This record gives sequence, C-alpha cells and structure tokens, in this order.
Amino acid sequence: MAHDGQYDLMIETPVMKDILALTQQAVKPLETLNTKAINNLRELVTLDNKVSSSLIETHQSAAHGVAWLATYTESIRQMVKWGEKVSEQNKFGQTEQLLLQIAVSEYLGQILGGIMMSQGEIFRLNDIGLTTLDLSEFQTQAVKDLIQNGNNQHARALLVDIMLDQSANITVGDSGLDEDLEMIREQFRRFSIDRIEPHAHEWHLKDELIPLEVISELAELGVFGLTIPEEYGGLGLSKASMAVVSEELSRGYIGVGSLGTRTEIAAELILCGGTEDQKNHWLPGLASGEILPTAVFTEPNTGSDLGALRTRAIQSENGDYHITGNKTWITHAARTHVMTLLARTDPDSVDHRGLSMFLAEKQPGTDENPFPNKEISGGEIEVLGYRGMKEYEMAFDKFKVAKSNLLGGQEGKGFKQLMQTFESARIQTAARAVGVAQAALDESFKYAKDRKQFGKSLINFPRVINKLAMMAVEIMIARQLTYFSAYEKDNERRCDLEAGMAKLLGARVAWAAADNGLQIHGGNGFALEYKISRILCDARILNIFEGAAEIQAQVIARRLLDTENK
Repeated sequence: MAHDGQYDLMIETPVMKDILALTQQAVKPLETLNTKAINNLRELVTLDNKVSSSLIETHQSAAHGVAWLATYTESIRQMVKWGEKVSEQNKFGQTEQLLLQIAVSEYLGQILGGIMMSQGEIFRLNDIGLTTLDLSEFQTQAVKDLIQNGNNQHARALLVDIMLDQSANITVGDSGLDEDLEMIREQFRRFSIDRIEPHAHEWHLKDELIPLEVISELAELGVFGLTIPEEYGGLGLSKASMAVVSEELSRGYIGVGSLGTRTEIAAELILCGGTEDQKNHWLPGLASGEILPTAVFTEPNTGSDLGALRTRAIQSENGDYHITGNKTWITHAARTHVMTLLARTDPDSVDHRGLSMFLAEKQPGTDENPFPNKEISGGEIEVLGYRGMKEYEMAFDKFKVAKSNLLGGQEGKGFKQLMQTFESARIQTAARAVGVAQAALDESFKYAKDRKQFGKSLINFPRVINKLAMMAVEIMIARQLTYFSAYEKDNERRCDLEAGMAKLLGARVAWAAADNGLQIHGGNGFALEYKISRILCDARILNIFEGAAEIQAQVIARRLLDTENK
C-alpha cells in the first residue's frame, strides 16, 4: 500500500494455499460442535421429555449463546458456499479469496475464544458444557491453520489495498448474484447516489419526512410492488430482489430503504390472510404507491409481548367494529392511508388467541395535523435516528372500521396472520442492516483516504486498516446470510430460522461498522455535520425493531430445539 508514498509495510501475498478447500474442511467439525451445543442445551432445558419455556428462560444466556453459535455456523457455511459459487463462475479472485479466508478464520477464532452477544456479554463454549475433548475434536488441522494464519495484518492490509484500487466497484468482492439481480442493484445504486444521498443528511438533521416526490419516484421504479404478484398489479419479483433493493436504498438512507417495508408487511398480510375481495381491493393500490400503509401493532408497556395487547375492537349490531386503545412506535403513521391494526376482539381472552387484524382506513395527515380523524389522537415521538418517516404514538377512541376490513373475514386469526409476515420482514431488515453497514464503510473509507494525520493518510495506519477490512468482511458475511434466507423464502421453504439469523447478525454488523466508522472519523465523527453521526444513530435501531437481539436469539434457540432439528 503505497498510494501516497507513506506506507512502507511490505505486503506479501497472504492468501493461504487452497483456501477454498481449507475452509470446506472446516465446516464439518464446526457443524459437529454446533450439534453438540444444541444437544447440550436440549438436555439443559428439557423437563418431562418436553422443552420447557421456563427452563429456557432460566438458562437464557446459554440458550442465546447457542443461538449465536448456530448463527456463526450458518454464516461460515454460507460463506464457503459463496466461495464455491464464485469459483465455479471463475470469479474467485484475490479479493474473494481474502474475504473468505478472513471471514472463516475470524469467526472460527471467535467461536473458540468467545462470541460477543453484546458489548458486555461473551458466550464461551464451556457455558454450554462443551468439554476439552469436544474442543479438541473441533480443532482439526484445517481449523487450526485457519485460526492461526487466516486473519492477519498482511491479509487485512492487502484487502484494503485492493479496495483502494477497486473503489469504483459497488461491492467489495463479487456478490454471487446473477446478472439480473446485479442489474437491479446497479439501478438502485444510481438512484441512491442521485436522489437520496445528497439530501438524506439534511432530512435527518431537520427531522423531515422523506419528500412525496421521492416516494413517487420509488413507486415509478416499482419498489412498492416489487414482490406483489403481477395479477394484483405488482412486478412479481423474488424476495432476493427485495433484499437487493432494500440494501441499496438503505445504503443511501435507511428511511428510504424502509419505505418498502411498510408495503411489504401489509401486502404479505393480505396475500397470506386476506380474502380474494381484499386482495383485489388493496394490493393494486399498494403496488402502485397510491396507498401508503403503516403497521399498528405495538402498545405502551407491552413491547415484544404482542399476546398482551389491550387495544380492543368491539363489534356493533351492524357488524362494523369500534376500536379503542393506545398504540406506540408507529412508523410513518401520519400521512398513510391504511393501518394494519392488531386489536383484541375477544374481551375474555388473555393471550394472542383473542387478537384480530384489521385493514383500518384513515385520512392522511400532515406535520401540522397528523391525525385528521376525530377518533384518533397522538403525536410524534422524537428519536435519535431513523427519522425520515417519523415515529408516532396513537390513541383510538371508538375508531370505526368496516366489517369488510377484518383481515380474512375471521376473528382470532390476527397473531397467526402476523407471524406469517415475520420471515419477509426480517429478511428485509437484514438487508437494510447490510445497506447501513455499507454506508458506514463508504463514508469511513473516503474519510480515511482524505484525512491526513502525522504526515500521512489515516488509511495507512494498521488499526484503521483493520477496521476497514473487517467492515468489508463482515458486510459480505451478513450479505450472504441475508441472500440465503431470501433464496429459501423464494423456494417456499420455511426460513424463520435463517431470516432470524440474518437479522441478528446483520444488526450487529451494522452497529459495529457505524461505531468503528465514527472512531475513524475521530472528533469529527461526533459532529452532526458529518454523515457518520447519522449512520451511527440509524444503525442502533436495527438491534431493536423487528425483534430485539435478545428476542431474536430466544426465537432462534427455540427453533433449534424443534424436533426436526434433533
């Protein structure tokens, strides 16, 4: 790396011999270790031959640690499969080899030394009762070689050096996607550069809604109808395409990347649980962007415990419903036309079985008058980041919803209907996380090249190199895990486990990239005028919404203990 004549470290070719074969050899012992951990957890939380929810809660740290271990195992498996794929396509160049080598080596090393579940929580293999013998069997020659030699300063420095030479590329390394999906990526990358990135920081600082003009342009590009079937006015494209679009739009600004999430959730609810009349009535308008939806689920003091919702829907003599209660953390609530609203229709129920989903129409509002309907009151919740659509709290006082707007025409199905959307929502959230992480890398890489300290660019200092290299590596790991979950969904295979893993890891990768990016900026990163300050705030929400990291790990652990995973 001698682009400014200041860096004198001699970079030898640090790619290990037969790196693809070596990483392939590491997968089997890792899978064996992962299976042992799951079986140990099963023994720990089984009572009377059944997995006990209370015991999972008692052993929550161990259960969540196993969820993270399984996520690392799947991450390494998907990185190796990505390496195999790009190798078959004759695209397994030095960049790809370094990404694979560093990724697998680093995650194997973390598995052995301790996985960071959060800044202050480290999961170690002895926490789940794995023995010295288990660890010895795991450390085959391939695993040892990778841990000892795979992720070193020379490898990271060479990767950053290549990134300097290939800075015009959209991604660091080949994505592994087909040509059609790469064309979609290029289209939305150009849109982000032209229409989003020049304005996103001002929208954030002024806490402004994303302009309707931009929403109209997104509609023209087909963002809102991306995965809606053609028969209902959509494009009928894959979840993989949705992931690519979400990634590139979120790279420009997470608020724009998240606009499609509202429609994705609403359309999925209607497609999975709606009547044919409801599909014909709502889906074309959602696909065209003429109808903007918002999701109204969360209530004060309930958080992720949706089964404890209190908002009630009482049916009148003519069959219509009147909804009363309080909701909070409603994204893009003011100027939307319809709410997917979860409320309790069985007043005697105390859990999710009494909940129903409504397609509740409302009048769009403005900043000055967010809720024109007289039965709705509320206001904006001021937030650190994720501002382009704004967050609101809402109160309903006998708000009328037509009987025909009960989703599916049946009461008591609301929670089940919502559960059907979780896979797509989490895939999209994982894709948004990848986009935010990539934005952090974009800003940090540019700053590190331009900023001079002690007579040379920041990018010539080893610890800055390390941060940039690991951003690029972990972004590719999260990207491949996200694409894998999308492909599983496209092939109609259950993928709540894979989508949950992608979301869990992606959120952590985004936060790490943003935090390290701000560190590279130093004091300037703490100044509001620098974009990295916004990216940090935006990244933080990813570990909370669509299932907080703790909830996500709990769900993953529970799924790992399913009988089919024995």
